[in-house]
Parts: sequence; structure tokens; C-alpha cells
Amino acid sequence: MSIFSNILGANKNEIDKPVFNWISLTEMNQLKEIIELSNTKLIVIFKHSTRCGISRGVLSQFEKATDSSLENVAFYYLDLLKYRNISNEIASNFNVYHQSPQVLLIKNGKVVTHNSHYDIISSVILEDYI
Repeated sequence: MSIFSNILGANKNEIDKPVFNWISLTEMNQLKEIIELSNTKLIVIFKHSTRCGISRGVLSQFEKATDSSLENVAFYYLDLLKYRNISNEIASNFNVYHQSPQVLLIKNGKVVTHNSHYDIISSVILEDYI
């Protein structure tokens, strides 16, 4: 490990950590695809505010506690600051009040559960919905 890694706070565990398998939610038309795909897979949408420390912490804990390689689950990441219009459409389409951070689980075109803030970590048990 180089001196720069030590100064910048990187350690071997962070470097070796696998990358989470997110699909970026950046286009409004992806919502139609998500609804269709939810008939065969569980859809997880994580709505994240990049300026919020709580959101960053919850996202990190979610990634550590969740296996993103599950074949029957698709994980979508929404940057709320860049794509607020998509977040608003999600709230409207699925009749879920907007919050940040927020996770929604969608199956057969409907939200089966959703939570926000620290409740995300304690409540999301994907196996219950697969």
C-alpha cells in the first residue's frame, strides 16, 4: 500500500471490496422496463441523495449487507439530485411518498414494501420477496 493510500484513507479491504451490481436509473422510459421486469424479478430501487450524509451511510450499509449477485433481483440506483423528475414519477406511479434515502421493492408491477432512512437497513430482507 502506498503512502498516498494511507493519507487518502484507502485500505486493502476497501480496495478489494467487490463493486455493487447497480443499474443506474437515468431515463424515464426505464420505469416501464422496470414494471415489465418486475413480473419475473424482484426490483430494488435505491433513491440516494449524494449530498446527504445519512443517505451515504445507509447506502454503504445496504451495499455491505446485500448480495447484489442474486440472479432473480435487479438493483437500480437513482441519484435524486440529477434525476428528481424520475423520483417524482416513481412517487406518482407507485403511490409512495418521496423520501431520501429510500428503498422500494417492486414485484408484479407493485411496490411490495418500501422504507427510508435507517429503517432501510433493518427491514430489507430480500429473501422474503423473492
